[in-house]
Amino acid sequence: MHYKIYSKDRASHFIDVECIIDNLNGDSVELQLPAWRPGRYELQNFARNIQQFEVFDNTGEQLSAKKITKDRWKVQTNGANNIIVLYNYYAQIINAGSSYVDEHTFYVNPVNLCIYAEGKIKESCTIELQVRENEKIAGINDIRSSTEKNESLLHFIDFYHLADSPFIVSSTLKHDFYKIGKVKFNLWFEGNFTPDFKRIKSDFKKFTQEQINIFGEFPEKEYHFLTWILPVAYYHGVEHRSSTMQVLGPDSQNFEELYIDLLGLASHELFHTWNICKIRPIELLPYDYTRENYFSTCFVAEGVTTYYGDLMLSRSEVFDETQYLKELEVCFKRHFDHADKASQSLVESSWDLWLDGYTASIPDRKVSVYHKGAIAAQILDLHIRKVSIHTRSLDNVMQLMWQQFGKPFKGYTIEDYQAICEEVANEKLDWYFDACIKGNESLFDLLNRYLQLLNLGVIRNEEGIISLVKTTN
Repeated sequence: MHYKIYSKDRASHFIDVECIIDNLNGDSVELQLPAWRPGRYELQNFARNIQQFEVFDNTGEQLSAKKITKDRWKVQTNGANNIIVLYNYYAQIINAGSSYVDEHTFYVNPVNLCIYAEGKIKESCTIELQVRENEKIAGINDIRSSTEKNESLLHFIDFYHLADSPFIVSSTLKHDFYKIGKVKFNLWFEGNFTPDFKRIKSDFKKFTQEQINIFGEFPEKEYHFLTWILPVAYYHGVEHRSSTMQVLGPDSQNFEELYIDLLGLASHELFHTWNICKIRPIELLPYDYTRENYFSTCFVAEGVTTYYGDLMLSRSEVFDETQYLKELEVCFKRHFDHADKASQSLVESSWDLWLDGYTASIPDRKVSVYHKGAIAAQILDLHIRKVSIHTRSLDNVMQLMWQQFGKPFKGYTIEDYQAICEEVANEKLDWYFDACIKGNESLFDLLNRYLQLLNLGVIRNEEGIISLVKTTN
C-alpha cells in the first residue's frame, strides 16, 4: 500500500489522502479504517472525521464502495489489479494521539487516517509527503527525500509499523539528540518553547541509561521524543514503537514546573518502549484495529510503567529525594482520595478500559490502572526486596518479562506474569495477586507496612486528606 498525504488547504483543517493498493485478486476487496489506536484502549471511531470517500481503478473509472460497518468499506473492483482510494480527514484537535493541520503545523498520527486492505496488513507500506521549503519532518527513521520536488518518501515494514509512527512537519521544529551506544535519541520541540538542550540532553541521557540498565539493551535503533508545547494547559503522552508524542502546556507556565512535567512524561513513555510496545499482553498481539481488544493486565502495562517512570528519574538522580517523594504523594492521593473504596479490582478495571476507562465513572466503581497499578507495583517491588534481602527486585521481573516475552515478541498472560513474579520472589504470591490485583480491598494498610522499609508512611488527616510523611524506626 502506498499513501500520498497532503493538504490542499491547510487552513480548512482537512488532510487529503490518496491510497494506492496494488496486486489485488478477485472481484472485491474490503478496506478498513482503524477504530482505535494503540495506547488508548477505547473505541474512537476515526471514520466520523472522513468527509468524502471515493475509489477508482487505474483507468480512472469510479468503483462501487459500500460501507458494511461504521469504518469498513467493500469495494467492487471489477477485476482491477490495483485501485486508488481518495478521501479527506478532518484534523482540528491537538492531543498526543490525534492528527492536526493548519497553516503552520502538519501533524499526522497515521492510525487515525490510513486505511488498509484486508489481507495486506502485513505488507510493506510507504507514505509520500509534499513538504514546503524549510519544513522538517520529525519522528520517522527511514525518510528518503527528493530535494528538487520537496518530496519525502517514508518507508514502513508493514501497516502495524506505519500505524505506530506519528510525525510532525513544520518549519519551526527545534532539534537535537544524544546517543547511548549506537542508539540515537532525537529531541524534537514544536511550539512557543526555547529548549535548554544542554540540560535536557544531560537529564534525558541519565534516565534513559537507567532504563537500559534494567533490560540490558534498547529495542530500537533510533528513537524520537516529539514534544509539542501548547499555549493552553495540557499533559498527555502516547507511546509508540520508536517514538513518543507528548503534548504539554501552557507555554506561559513556570519553566521549572513545565520541565518537571516533561521529565515525568518522557520517562514514563520511554519505559513503554519495552513494556507494551514489546512486552505485550497476548490479547494485543497482534492488534485488531476493527474492534475492542479486551485484556486484563493493563496494571502491568500502565501501572508498572507509572511506577518506574518516576523511579527511574530518582535512581538516575534527575529527581532529588524531595521531588520524587512529591510525585509518590501525588500518585497515592489520586488513588486513595478517589478510588480507595472502589468495587472493581485492577483486573476488572483493566478489562473495562474499553467501557469507561478514560472518563468519569459512577461513584466507587473503578480504579485507575495507572495509580493503583503503580501502588501495587511498588508493594511487589518492596516485597521482593524484603524476602530476598535486597538481592532481587521488580527489576528482575521485568528483565525476565523482556527475555521471555518482549524480545521474542510473544504475548504474555496474567498467569505468565504471576509465574515470573513468583520465580523472582522464590515463593508463591497468591496472597499478593488476590489482595492487590484481583481483589478490591483497600491497599492503605498494606502499603504502609511496606513503606516502613523506606522510613515512609501514608496518613489521612481529620479531613481525610492523604499525605506522605517520613517516619522513624
